[in-house]
Amino acid sequence: MERWLALELASTIRHDGDGGVADDLATTHGTVRWIQAQADLLAGTVPAGEVTVDEGLRIEIVELRQAVRSLFARAVSPAPPSSADARLLMPADRALTRLNTVAARETVVPQLDWPRQGTPVTRLLSTEGDPKTRLVAALARASVEFLSGPPRERLRACTAPRCVRYFVKSHGRQEWCKPSCGNRARAARHYQRRRLTAGDGATTS
Repeated sequence: MERWLALELASTIRHDGDGGVADDLATTHGTVRWIQAQADLLAGTVPAGEVTVDEGLRIEIVELRQAVRSLFARAVSPAPPSSADARLLMPADRALTRLNTVAARETVVPQLDWPRQGTPVTRLLSTEGDPKTRLVAALARASVEFLSGPPRERLRACTAPRCVRYFVKSHGRQEWCKPSCGNRARAARHYQRRRLTAGDGATTS
């Protein structure tokens, strides 16, 4: 399954499995774990092991996530956004400014890499020495690319009960982010239909 760094960032807010919302970036330790889990997506920009996560960096990433989730909400409109932060979203113009400002912190130069026995690819050569700046700027650039590319048109907020994830539709009839959410949504619909049927019976008896 294809993964997108922007979507992984947005998904650090998730259902905790117990009726609430969990935040993978709530602590510096959790932020370290999340960065390490994205090592493959960050390859070529900043090695995850180079970054020392402190509270300042954690807050920067969380603020960037706020902007990304606000723009995700705009992307799925007029459908409802994720319920996790629907009432806390920053205005789209502020979110755009934050995203673009962070992306501009690092100057990068495209370079062509063409192995003798391989396919040519573009790599970005950074002029920034601070790995923290490179990390946050890479997250912002990935979000710019995601929101300006084809995946944005397939972005959806999962509507299953208690789920707060965004996802990219992999086929035309997909309604939920994963099968377990689909099962939960169908069960909730079935329960609701039974309640309505029982209510109608009580009214007419």
